[in-house]
Amino acid sequence: MMASKNLLRRITEALGSLDAADAPMSRLDAARRLREAAEELEAAQVEAARKAGATWNEIGACYGLTKQGAQQRFRAARHQAKAGTAQPERKKADPVAAPE
Repeated sequence: MMASKNLLRRITEALGSLDAADAPMSRLDAARRLREAAEELEAAQVEAARKAGATWNEIGACYGLTKQGAQQRFRAARHQAKAGTAQPERKKADPVAAPE
């Protein structure tokens, strides 16, 4: 639930920025942030529905998709979200030898 509250806060902030923006690029940036937060919220709600016992058929019906369509749409989004939140592994750079 905490993640959903954070996403709702981000959506609210993006809507406020969109409303207050007076330049096209500012509005575009606010719209992008709104879309990103809404997509994360949607993916979180699909995951919550699955944990609560909803079937892929039921989720698909909500979107006018088949079971397979819903699986493709939301499994890819979930994997992408998890990959985006994971900290990338950093390799230590090999020391560069000074020219002799």
